[in-house]
Amino acid sequence: MSNNIFGIDLGTYNIKIYSKNDDNVFIEKNMIAIENKNNIFAYGDSAYEMYEKAPSNINISFPLSNGVIADIKNMQTLLKLFIGYLEKDNLKPSDFYISVPTDVTEVEKRAFYDLVKDAGVKAKKIMVVEKAVADGLGLDIDVKNSVGVLIVNVGYETTEISILSLGGIVLSKIIKVGGLKFDEAIKNIVRKEYSLFIGGKTAENVKMSLKDLEAEHKGAVVYGRDIVTGLPVEREIPTKLVDSSLEEHFNSIIDNIKVILERTPPELAADIYRHGIYLTGGASQVNHLAEKIANGTGLRVNLVAEPTASIAKGLARIIKDDNYKSVSYSIEGMSK
Repeated sequence: MSNNIFGIDLGTYNIKIYSKNDDNVFIEKNMIAIENKNNIFAYGDSAYEMYEKAPSNINISFPLSNGVIADIKNMQTLLKLFIGYLEKDNLKPSDFYISVPTDVTEVEKRAFYDLVKDAGVKAKKIMVVEKAVADGLGLDIDVKNSVGVLIVNVGYETTEISILSLGGIVLSKIIKVGGLKFDEAIKNIVRKEYSLFIGGKTAENVKMSLKDLEAEHKGAVVYGRDIVTGLPVEREIPTKLVDSSLEEHFNSIIDNIKVILERTPPELAADIYRHGIYLTGGASQVNHLAEKIANGTGLRVNLVAEPTASIAKGLARIIKDDNYKSVSYSIEGMSK
């Protein structure tokens, strides 16, 4: 079998690419910076460095929105650049396995296939895998057996709640709550309580450091612009205030998990009760989220060592193990 096989997990915030050649998962920000509407100025992590700092002639954007492709042209450009980087600018005919959300239309699924087909990456074969199934495999779960598994993937703009059994998805729901909503909640509470504008990156840094700050009994130091004076200032924000701002979004995730559980067949519900919830995704490790889900559902919550890479790792298992090839499928003949 050729070693030129890639597994692609297109996230709104991060792109994750597994390369069979070097058996590694490559992760970069899924962003592109375009100068004067035409020229590629930067992409990936380099574009993220400029985010919220660039002049008006440089437009920095995410080609994905809420887990689906919003800007296919820029996403194709990004994909070709990333694959070219991994192939050291020597593109060779390759097979691609791409993960797609479950709870989207067939047209949106087709867009993922067309994206790879038309990106100029010399795609020989394109196979599609449901994200939740790849997620399960990436968590070392044997998704092909009859045991029910509940996976909650908290991403940047969406949270996907799925129940798996026998290699397929029994129930799935995508809600528009994720890391971005957490960041916006932090920005809003700081503005309301301290009359201070802070940027998205600052809010994200606060979110990611909450656990450590709480352990050290420290507040989060933020820099921003004072609404009253218009001048740059520094403030220390108590972690309890930040925690309270996230509560509403945590509760939204918990309520939707309960909705899925209420619709779950009893035998699968018994499996989930025994094994608990698997919590993954880039925004899944925010302080107190796992604990709130456990309290809200009465179920054990299993945290993952590398939550951002779990889907890409699942694609790697499908690529390397013929036993799991059957969970992937082609949509080449699907009508547009």
